[in-house]
Amino acid sequence: MPWYKITLFATYFVVLGILSFYGFHRSALVWLYYRNKNKISKPKRYFTDHLLPKITIQCPLYNEIYVAERLIEAVAKINYPRDRFEIQVLDDSTDETQTIARSKVEELKKTGLDISYIHRTDRSGFKAGALEEGVKVAKGEFIMVFDADFMPKPDMLKKMVHYFTDDNVGMVQARWGHVNRNYSTLTEIEAIMLDGHFVIEHTARHRSGRFFNFNGTAGIWRKDTIIDAGGWHHDTLTEDLDLSFRAQLKGWDFIYLPDIVSPAELPVEMNSFKSQQFRWAKGSIQVAKKLLPTILKADVGKRIKLEAFVHLTANFAYPLLFLLSILLLPNLLLRTEHGWREVVLIDLPLMFGTTLSVCSFYIASQRNLDLKRPPSGWLRFALRLPLTLSLGIGLCINQTRAVLEAVFGRDTAFIRTPKHGLETRDQSWSLKRYRATKNLVPYIELMMAIYLTCGVVIAFRNQHFFALPFLLLFTAGFGYIGTMSVCQRN
Repeated sequence: MPWYKITLFATYFVVLGILSFYGFHRSALVWLYYRNKNKISKPKRYFTDHLLPKITIQCPLYNEIYVAERLIEAVAKINYPRDRFEIQVLDDSTDETQTIARSKVEELKKTGLDISYIHRTDRSGFKAGALEEGVKVAKGEFIMVFDADFMPKPDMLKKMVHYFTDDNVGMVQARWGHVNRNYSTLTEIEAIMLDGHFVIEHTARHRSGRFFNFNGTAGIWRKDTIIDAGGWHHDTLTEDLDLSFRAQLKGWDFIYLPDIVSPAELPVEMNSFKSQQFRWAKGSIQVAKKLLPTILKADVGKRIKLEAFVHLTANFAYPLLFLLSILLLPNLLLRTEHGWREVVLIDLPLMFGTTLSVCSFYIASQRNLDLKRPPSGWLRFALRLPLTLSLGIGLCINQTRAVLEAVFGRDTAFIRTPKHGLETRDQSWSLKRYRATKNLVPYIELMMAIYLTCGVVIAFRNQHFFALPFLLLFTAGFGYIGTMSVCQRN
């Protein structure tokens, strides 16, 4: 066999092997979920009403004219004794959000609510910096955080606070819900992806004793835990993930409550969604660089270390997926045989490692999210599942850029995800003010779609029929994301 074929196939199998490892990890999480499904956390005891602790709720804002008032009103309606309840509106805004938020705070102050408006002209540290400034003057023993797009339910604080009767509990996290799940096909897919994280990943990690993370919002921190772990740092784009691992390495226990749900708004346009995913991917690799050496040397179990390693490095799968996308076409051209041996050695690993394991992950999350889903709902999910897989594949160029920036230490500002206050299909985002930043990534995505279309033609002509479904997933993913990104630009 010529050297170039050996090099190509060797690279292909190495990439496929690593991707399969991360793919099968999803299946391992599903297994952990079912194995530990009945290990439901209960409070050690319950606070009596007169002993409920003082709570500070922080609402970090940055240019949120469409949702700032909605958030502040929702937080103000939380059912908790007013003499032990403080709200901090941490506003770094540079637009009319300042006027909206300040006005709402003054209005609520007149009702006797302990609420303060804190505005920074120096946005150093971005969200982490704002939270840290708030912690310094917070009156509460516990700190609850809500991002601007959240709509907390009045009873959730009282349901969560009792877990802190255990003095070793440092953080309690609720599950994210979706107020605009059915706004569009994109928001439906986003909801499926997030449900996988919150229903399966978080539950499996928590109930099996692995580390898991605060998600930046809809959770409560013990103030002493934040201080003991070193406070909010702003040297990564995912300050929540960073603080979570530092706190758990200090020995603090985290609790996840999947049955307590805080509704939130999903990004309704593609570039905002990609901006959000970019920040999460880059931040996780930054945290991996920062903390993995400490985690691997820490006095914790090997299973905890392995899960932490996979958790923090999972986004390395995106550059590998991009490389696999490039290798698909030359692989098809050089494969002169396509019998059962080639199917078993090449095509089946691709199917199991990158497709079926992910399918099982999302199916399990939806099944355990809503056991009473009507048949029509499952049909809708079945139609959305291939699109979900395609979207995950199509994101790989955007995410590869994020991973490479993190690896090579390129610093970028914290780009918050634009929120538009949209909940129903009859509301349009097209005239809204906020937009994600522009770059050349969508055009590379469209070029990849054209490139892989050639692969589809070659596979069909050379009768590589088993490879066609996967090629179509790759082609559709790049085409959908690239087209939507270009069409939804200003």
